[in-house]
Amino acid sequence: MKKYLYLNLKRFDVLREFGGVNGDTDIKNWSSNIIKKVLEPLKEIKAKSDAEFVMYLPELHLFNALEAADDTLSVGCQGIFYENVSKGGNFGAFTTHRVAAAMKQIGVKDVIIGHFEERKDKNNLLSMAGKEDKTLVNKILNKEIALAIEAGISPLYCIGESLEERQTSWNEVLKLQIEEGLKGIDLTKVKIAYEPLWAIGPGKTPATAEEIKEVADFIKSIVNVPVLYGGGLKSDNAASISKIEGVDGGLIALTRFSGEIGFYPEEYLEIIRLYLG
Repeated sequence: MKKYLYLNLKRFDVLREFGGVNGDTDIKNWSSNIIKKVLEPLKEIKAKSDAEFVMYLPELHLFNALEAADDTLSVGCQGIFYENVSKGGNFGAFTTHRVAAAMKQIGVKDVIIGHFEERKDKNNLLSMAGKEDKTLVNKILNKEIALAIEAGISPLYCIGESLEERQTSWNEVLKLQIEEGLKGIDLTKVKIAYEPLWAIGPGKTPATAEEIKEVADFIKSIVNVPVLYGGGLKSDNAASISKIEGVDGGLIALTRFSGEIGFYPEEYLEIIRLYLG
């Protein structure tokens, strides 16, 4: 059975001294350097297992990453705008936004949509206007997913619930996110990542295997798509999460969460090996 092991490298376009998490002073060539370190090992792993690898990166790193990668590792972007340019139509607007046409043009094949940080941003804008409309947020994400697929870019759609929602209405929250976010979408083109927000971060209790399985089963009772664990694959949970029935892979972020936190290629490869056994 195919496994999906995806990597979301947030704020690696900013050095630690400026508040980011990148500890490499050669930030210009950082993405190509790490890809060169992991590409051959990933080829060996892929030859022995049915696994798919994607690396989502900030725009700063996309060009070098796309040049360094091959079919072993797909390079993805971290979101697209909910409108797009069109030939003979709107060709010059959307300043500051990442449009699907631009990402397709440079060779991006994957995109992460609905990550909890993106949802938080959209919800914050509504709150500033004195509104709460979770249906609207999912409708906007639905437009992003549709535009990605139209451009030939494969979306990973993130869903998840807060601690309060987990305790009161988690199934209703996730059902809304799925049904509104994927309305009218070709489900053969989509994967879902489940982000248990109530279990992510320092001091929080990790989701149990039973809780993760319960949600994975619930998702698949609504839509028949691959489900990834989006709460962070790490060296200490990769092997156990790989054994959860209904979970088809996972989303990796940092590889080290204490000391010199950040992404380390050998630790990334170790997480993959632990997951695949």
